[in-house]
This record gives sequence, C-alpha cells and structure tokens, in this order.
Amino acid sequence: MCDTLVSLTEDGVIFGKNSDRDANEAQALRFHPAADHAPGATLRCTWSTIPQVPHTYAVVLSQPWWMWGAEMGANEHGVVIGNEAVFTRSAPRTTTGTELLGMDLVRLALERSRTADEALSTLVALLERHGQGGACSWENRRFTYDNSFLIADQHGAHVLESAGHAWASEVVSGRARSISNGFSIPAFARHYADRTREQVGRAVQRRQRTERAARAARHPGEVMAALREHEFAAPRFNAVTGALGAPCVHAGGAVVSTQTTASWVSDLRGAPQHWATGSSAPCTSTFLPFTVEDRVAELAPREESRPLRNVFDADHRWWRHELLHRLTLRDHSASTARFRAERDAFEAAWLSVPAADLPGPGEAQAVIDEAEARWLADLRAADLPDRRPSWLRALWWRLDGAAHLPRTKEHP
Repeated sequence: MCDTLVSLTEDGVIFGKNSDRDANEAQALRFHPAADHAPGATLRCTWSTIPQVPHTYAVVLSQPWWMWGAEMGANEHGVVIGNEAVFTRSAPRTTTGTELLGMDLVRLALERSRTADEALSTLVALLERHGQGGACSWENRRFTYDNSFLIADQHGAHVLESAGHAWASEVVSGRARSISNGFSIPAFARHYADRTREQVGRAVQRRQRTERAARAARHPGEVMAALREHEFAAPRFNAVTGALGAPCVHAGGAVVSTQTTASWVSDLRGAPQHWATGSSAPCTSTFLPFTVEDRVAELAPREESRPLRNVFDADHRWWRHELLHRLTLRDHSASTARFRAERDAFEAAWLSVPAADLPGPGEAQAVIDEAEARWLADLRAADLPDRRPSWLRALWWRLDGAAHLPRTKEHP
C-alpha cells in the first residue's frame, strides 16, 4: 500500500510519496546515468524483455532491492513519478509475454520522457503494448496488482489509472491531488474497482487525509509532515490491517502487513530539489537533500561488494536505520520524543537555506548517521518498556528473525 500526493502552490509544484511494501524489503536510492543504445537493442526489466529506445535520460530512483523498476523517482529534466497498487475485479487481459510491473513502468517513463505530458504518453503506449503482470512481491510471488500513477513536473501534474491494458487519465486541476490504493477517476472506477480490497486497504480514508494535507501545504516541509502522519498521535495497530489508517504505515496486520519502506519529496517550484529518507518509516527518518546532478553516489549501496537484500547488513543505510525504527516501535510516543526535535532541527536548517548552500548527499548522510547512532544508543540505555500487545510483539519478532536482525532480548 502507498500514498502519493501533489500540491499545486502559488509558487509551483511539490510532490511527495510514501512507498509501502513488505517490512523486510530494503529499498535504496540509486542513480542511473543517461545512455545511448544501439539500434535493435533490448532491455531486461524485472520479469520481461522489451525493445530499448535510442536514448535514456539520467534518473535517481528509490528501488526495492530486487527490482529493475522503482517505486518513485526523478529524471534530469525534472519529471517525477510515483505509482500505487490498485485492485481490479475485471481487467482486460491479453498475454504478450512482455507484461510489466507498475514499478518498471515508472522507471521506463522517467528514462524516456522530458516532460510530464511526455511521461503520460509513454506510460499509455507501454500499457497498451505490453500490459501489466508479474509478481509484485519478492516474498509472495502470487501477489499481483494493477497500477495508478501520479506524474508531475514544474508545470503541472497528471493522474493515470490502469487496469490491464485499459487506462484513464486526468489533468490535476485545483489546489491538490492525491492517489492511494483505490481508483479515483469515477467512470473508470465504476468499471474496474474492487471495492472490497479498497476497503480492506483503507484507501479512501488515506486518500482523503493526504489530499487534505496537500491542499494545505505551501512548503516541502509540510509535505514531509503529511507523509509522517499517523491515524492518531502515534501508530495505532489493528490486528487485521496493522497501522494502515494513515500515510505513515507500520506493519502489524494479519491480512495487510505492509510497512512504509521509503519516502520522497520533490520541490519543483524552481530548479528541482529532491528529498528522500533512504530508509523506512518517515516518522523516525530524516529527509536528505539531493539533486539528480548529485548522482547520489554516497547514498547508494556499494553493490559491487555487498548487495542490498532483505537480510540485515549494517553496511547499508536502510538496515542501519531499521535498528532505530524497530526499537522505537516498542513505545513510539516516548521513543520519538527523545530525538524528534533534533531530527526536525536538521531538516528545518536545510529547508531554510538556498539550494547552493545545502550539504551534498554524502555530507548530509554522514550527519544523520552520527545522529541516529546517538539516538539508538540513547534508546537502548533508556530501555523503555514494550507497550505493544503480545500479538504485535510476536509478529515483529518473526520479522526480525527472518531478516537476521541482531536481538538484545528474548522472545517477548
């Protein structure tokens, strides 16, 4: 489950997205340079091979560790895209052998488009030619879905919703727009929406919350705050759907147990300035500044020697942060109160200076790595009581064990 929003302020466009996926599915920021390709070249996506185009643009992507595609990203021309899982009851299916994941479609459109209008056209052409298909989860290969997309650049935004090869689009007008895990274009929804799965995923409630926040936002810091929202002051868990009532999602449900595994904000009001956590749970993370031109080399994992996977590895930022995030969950309110002010001060300082005065991504990450190490040490020393119900402690114990996280206590 995910939430994506766009705010059309008086000064320009601000975009934001939370990517919700399996709790142990590590996600990393990766830079892919522009490239020329030989005539007749082909391209291997996550599960299928399709024709390559003559030239692809430079992109920064937030990518689940195992996937060719991306949950969200930006290109060198200032186009940003995020996608959402949507669930259909009757989608037109034609097997082509080259079906694409929604995340593959995000990357393909960013690599092939100079504007949001071009990205919309690219996505439509790919959907009509190839359709959608393939396992959408590493841990559950039977899990599949269709996709909706929010596409933006400095001039405006589009919503694209799809079911198999079919699609509908809408130009974003007014002050704001958001999408969640349900169809939002009424005529298209009447034909294809699976209302039961939308209700289980609480798609309508989350979309109402994020669209309200997007209408009020005037600054990227306010979009960051929207992505950190819980249904209540702290996450409240339901045994069926976990903490799925608001954008900042924490795993904990027997039926739906997704987790916000990465967050992204793009300020398109001038020269594009992007912000991403490179870690899960924005409520415990810090948004780091970067541009596509920065190449974010320091934020990307050193995959040549130690590939990022769904198993704990302290060499990777995503997994280092999980030690803090998962300890915080024992008593979210008391734990975040110990470091939230300092985290917010880092972001406020960066948001208040011109882009030329921002630290590079490597420098910003070094600052936050040092701070998170201190926050983790403080929480361990405080040894706050675990206030979660027993079923939730047991679920996270299993998740930690599956990821081989170091444990400091016996089974709860």
